[in-house]
Amino acid sequence: MILRCFVFLVFVLASFSNLAAASNCFKCHHKKEIFKGKVHEPVASGKCYRCHLPHVSRYKGLLKERADRLCFECHVRFGKELKKAAFVHTPVEKKACLRCHLPHSSTHKALLVKDEKELCLSCHGELKKKMVFVHKPFRDGKCTVCHDPHFSRNMVFVKNMDRICFKCHGNRVKLKASHRYGDLKRMNCVGCHNPHGSGKRFLIKDFSHKPFAEKKCNLCHKKGGVSSSVCVSCHKGVEKSFNHLHNHQLGRVRGNSCLACHNPHVGADKNLLADIPMRMCQSCHPETYKQKRESLYVHPEWSNCINCHAGHGSDHPAMLKGDGNAVCVRCHKTQGKFTHPVGKEVLDPRNGQPITCVTCHDTMGTNFKYNLRLSGEAALCIECHKNY
Repeated sequence: MILRCFVFLVFVLASFSNLAAASNCFKCHHKKEIFKGKVHEPVASGKCYRCHLPHVSRYKGLLKERADRLCFECHVRFGKELKKAAFVHTPVEKKACLRCHLPHSSTHKALLVKDEKELCLSCHGELKKKMVFVHKPFRDGKCTVCHDPHFSRNMVFVKNMDRICFKCHGNRVKLKASHRYGDLKRMNCVGCHNPHGSGKRFLIKDFSHKPFAEKKCNLCHKKGGVSSSVCVSCHKGVEKSFNHLHNHQLGRVRGNSCLACHNPHVGADKNLLADIPMRMCQSCHPETYKQKRESLYVHPEWSNCINCHAGHGSDHPAMLKGDGNAVCVRCHKTQGKFTHPVGKEVLDPRNGQPITCVTCHDTMGTNFKYNLRLSGEAALCIECHKNY
């Protein structure tokens, strides 16, 4: 009993000490400016010293340490889980906690700097487009009902992806009636539905395969299943687009290889792609995401894969839509005219191949400015110019 009283007394004295120290801070930093809505625990208990130094600091705001390191001093479990994560949200990856959260107090939940939806859309502006039918959680600005804003096991940061839809849409009888030929246990809901909104009822994706739209299912679904030969029988020109040195024949895919990339019923674009190119490509090329995560410099069009790469096949390495110069000069029109010589007459001494933009630059991501493969000060140059 005596020990308990002693511990309680120490706690009370410590609290008064904290508040007394904080009262010095509040002589200049008015409480009305800091105490707004939900207050961060260290601030509420007067522990300004947990994050700030009173006199001098090498960090802005007289912080004791870099902002993200300070956060992880208390949020230890979060830091441990973050290290194990397969996919990390870009602000978290860049350790920019204060991009989304306020350190002292906020009128929004989780100390957010803005309303949840407004904050998410400040980066994900593509979702601002007007949609006729809008998913209720998205309409209500409750992005985190479905998404984890920090890290995830999947690249779309969806919580428990296999079950998330059934949390709200749990009426199995109703679902089975509207999905007569589908196995609910293996259902990929976002294959046909846009989880944010659509121009069609039931959030069906905007573009439909013509036979599906006309309800002529038997055109494709014949006895023996649907093979890629069924697709080619209508899309006759497509088969030739694979006849290149580098192609997406996908010989290891069982069944209809077309369905590795395309949805046979509906899609978000006229090509009926199963997903946006960035996510779809990464499902087979995870090394690209890893390279991006570990790189300081990434090409601004990194996520628009099919801007530079041919989807079916190409005679150029990496299935580029042209050689390493032709693809780049579509945007960088002056390159090659006043920079390092490139072209068929300029050969790389290491392999005898023509020097192109991608000889020195890696658009998928590097740690050197201008996406150079090595430092442009010397290391990259002496790869070829040995005598220097």
